[in-house]
Amino acid sequence: MRERGQRVGFQVVTLDGRTSLLASSTVSSQESMTWPNVGKYKVDIASFESIALPELQVKDDTHLFIIDELGKMEMFSPSFFPAVLKVLGSNIPLLASIPIPKFGRDLPGVARLKNQPGVTVITLSESNRDSMKEHIFDVFSGWLPKQ
Repeated sequence: MRERGQRVGFQVVTLDGRTSLLASSTVSSQESMTWPNVGKYKVDIASFESIALPELQVKDDTHLFIIDELGKMEMFSPSFFPAVLKVLGSNIPLLASIPIPKFGRDLPGVARLKNQPGVTVITLSESNRDSMKEHIFDVFSGWLPKQ
C-alpha cells in the first residue's frame, strides 16, 4: 500500500481479488495499539486471518496453493503456521516466497518449513529472477493435474 509514493502498509490479496489489511504505519486506533509491530508497521492479525486462513483450507478441487510471503508479519498469527503445515501435509503443491535470512538466521517457522520433506528452495535474485520463471513453471507444471 502506498500513499504519495511512500509505502504505508501491506495487504493480503486473494487470487480472486479480495483484499484485507495485513499491516499499516498509518493506523492509530485504540485497538491497533495492541497489535504487534514489525519496524514502523502495526500488524492486524485479525484482518489477516479473516482472509488468509479460509484460503488455506485444503479442498478436493484445490490443485495449487500460492503464498507470498511466509514472513515475520504473517507468523504473528498463531493459526497461520499450522494452516501452512496442513497444506504441506496435503501433498497439494505450494508455491511460497520466504524472506532472505536476516543476520544469517531464518525465522524459526521458515526454517522449519524449509526442512519439511519434499520442500525445494529456489533462491531468486534480481539477476536470476527472470531466467528462473520458465524453470519454476516447468517444475509446477509437472506437479499439477493435466486438464
